[in-house]
Amino acid sequence: MSFKRLDPDDFVVSAQSITATCWTGNVTALTTFFTQSNQVSSISGKYYTTVFNTSSAGDNREAQFQIAYGNENGGGALAYNNTAAPGVSPASTIYGQYRTLILEDENANFVWGNYSGSQTFYALSVERARYKESLLPGSINLTLSGSGTNNNLELTDNSKMVNLPTYYGTQRVYQMISGSNGLSYNTGSDGYTTSNGSYGWFCPDISTVLLNSSALDLTTAQGISLNTTTTSNTNGNNNQKMFNVIVSGKQFALNSEETITSDFVFVRARNSEFNYSENPSYISGSTGEVIYNYFINNPQTYMTTIGLYNDSNDLLAVAKLSKPLNKDFTKEALVRVKLDF
Repeated sequence: MSFKRLDPDDFVVSAQSITATCWTGNVTALTTFFTQSNQVSSISGKYYTTVFNTSSAGDNREAQFQIAYGNENGGGALAYNNTAAPGVSPASTIYGQYRTLILEDENANFVWGNYSGSQTFYALSVERARYKESLLPGSINLTLSGSGTNNNLELTDNSKMVNLPTYYGTQRVYQMISGSNGLSYNTGSDGYTTSNGSYGWFCPDISTVLLNSSALDLTTAQGISLNTTTTSNTNGNNNQKMFNVIVSGKQFALNSEETITSDFVFVRARNSEFNYSENPSYISGSTGEVIYNYFINNPQTYMTTIGLYNDSNDLLAVAKLSKPLNKDFTKEALVRVKLDF
């Protein structure tokens, strides 16, 4: 075994983005959606709905995403205690949670593109087990089908129409628009509604899509007449309304991404190096002489393993070659070791 100190030029750091679909079974898009009856009928079902990829009798059944409804004033949900705390309901709690998480300011409001008149939204949160590091901008294609003039509404984010996302604190935000694959359908158009701004926000770092209920409630060709209930102290069953239009749309495509950082270590064996072996079969145990005369005039080795040590001689990593590499004074070797983390 021989040692050689590596130089700074022998190290290179590289980062590579890896993408994959979010959904179970590596399907590119969900086209069927199911809920669990006991969850929907429970108390939690009034606050959020878990969506699965198959029915209860199906194989490979796993949660894919959740649907929740948020309202700044608590409308569309029963109040916890309308006498002691009027307007405070699960809807207002959900609104506050997402406001703190995304805006990072409990006094700020959501602005849907150029519209701040609506402080109600539907939150689609992807199950944590379904994605890698974050969601991939430009990959979302969500079809909602309602009873409006335009039955099908196809939504995507505007990531391919802007140079940089909008940042709220540490959170990246893209606007949800009418279009596909990160672009508006109409060239020169921002993909917003005429009166109620964008269709929501795409938040890739927290795996969440917020949908602007005011835009979806439009009865014109730009909406789907979702008819969101915003009346105070009323169970509007809004989660189920959103679930129904997703089921009818039959299209929810979304990818995730992950940045893999790799360290490349270039180990060089020059012609004069690593030509002698310390293997016991190479030399005589009694005299210390080379056993085979052939190796006296033509010493050579077969390299099989590279070990990386620190300055304290602690072995940190081991790289195995796919096959032994012959080395003598007439050859030089360059081995690239890749460390992923």
